[in-house]
Amino acid sequence: MATGARHVYGPRPIGALVPALTRAAFRRRAPATAQVLADWGLIVGPALAAVTAPRRLSAGTLTIACAGPVALELQHLSEELRARINTHLGAPTVQRLRFLQDAPRAPAAPAPPPPPDAAGLAHVEAAVACLPDGPLRLALAALGRATLARR
Repeated sequence: MATGARHVYGPRPIGALVPALTRAAFRRRAPATAQVLADWGLIVGPALAAVTAPRRLSAGTLTIACAGPVALELQHLSEELRARINTHLGAPTVQRLRFLQDAPRAPAAPAPPPPPDAAGLAHVEAAVACLPDGPLRLALAALGRATLARR
C-alpha cells in the first residue's frame, strides 16, 4: 500500500505514518545521538556539561569535545561516564569514548526580537482604551506589548 493511500477500513493509524515522517531526520542523526545531545547536562551533570560537549555517536563510539586538561579527567572517569550514558539511553549503545581536545561549542544566543511596530502598539492601546484606568488596564496593555515583542 502506498504511503499516501487510505487504509481500507477507515483512517490510517498514526503509527503507520511515523516512519515516513521521521526517516529523513533519523538519517541525519540517529535517535540515540539526538537523545545524548539533548540530555547531555542531565547525563554528566552541570560541571562537566559546562566544559564538554558530545559531538558524534557512530558505531558505538561517542566523540566528546573537551578542553585539554579535562580530557585527562574524563579518561579516568570514562567507565563511569559510559555507564551513565548507557543507563540514560536504556541500552548498551556506547562501547567506547573518544575525547577530542577542542573547546566545546557554546550554544548560540538567540537574536533579540525586533521592537514592535508603531501600528501594533497603537492597536494594543486602542484595544484597552475602553477600560477604566487601573491595574487591569495596565496589565492587559503590558500583555499586548509582550505578545507583539515575541512575534
